[in-house]
Amino acid sequence: MSTKNNNLIAILAAAAIGVGLGILFAPDKGSKTREKIKDNLDDFKEEIKTKFNTLEEEAKEKLAKSKDELKETVEELISKSSYKTEEAISFLEEKLAELKKQNAKFQK
Repeated sequence: MSTKNNNLIAILAAAAIGVGLGILFAPDKGSKTREKIKDNLDDFKEEIKTKFNTLEEEAKEKLAKSKDELKETVEELISKSSYKTEEAISFLEEKLAELKKQNAKFQK
């Protein structure tokens, strides 16, 4: 996990602990305190879910970017090898033409 993710998790955990302690020490009835804890846990759950979705989207974007970069690299390699293939074919055609000329001299 990256430092950014670790820091985010630490902040969220600290916030949840702080809220929980604040509620537990509040001078309310037990039922109200339990209700507050439940509400805060629901909020915390939603916040975690949102952060997870954000991280998931970031991962998907990075994967797509990596995929695009790989595709570009492969296309570039194919292009370069195609260019080299053309060079080799031209070279061989020149040599073949020379051999045909030399062979024509021997045929006379």
